[in-house]
Amino acid sequence: MFAAVIETGGKQYKVSEGDVIFVEKLGLADGEKFTIDKVLAVIDENGALKNVGAPYVEGASVSATVLASGRSKKLYVIKYKAKKNQKKKIGHRQHFTKIQIDSIVG
Repeated sequence: MFAAVIETGGKQYKVSEGDVIFVEKLGLADGEKFTIDKVLAVIDENGALKNVGAPYVEGASVSATVLASGRSKKLYVIKYKAKKNQKKKIGHRQHFTKIQIDSIVG
């Protein structure tokens, strides 16, 4: 079983076939299949690097299926300035896309 290091949403993920990961929002519909061409490295079944790109591996791709889209739990940020009577509470919910890796070619 191959593994690969892919880049999406400005982040890098090590994935293998059948993995389910949460990535930055892609804007695709649920059940839609797509291909990721930004493959940084391909790893063989023994764990050794099979192919390393500069920056991407030519001809390598990872196909995936969108399982769901949503928003994560709310995180709170509090800004506070001592002795100034200033307090501000801000909430943030990050958008995500849940994908399943179908196959790795490379």
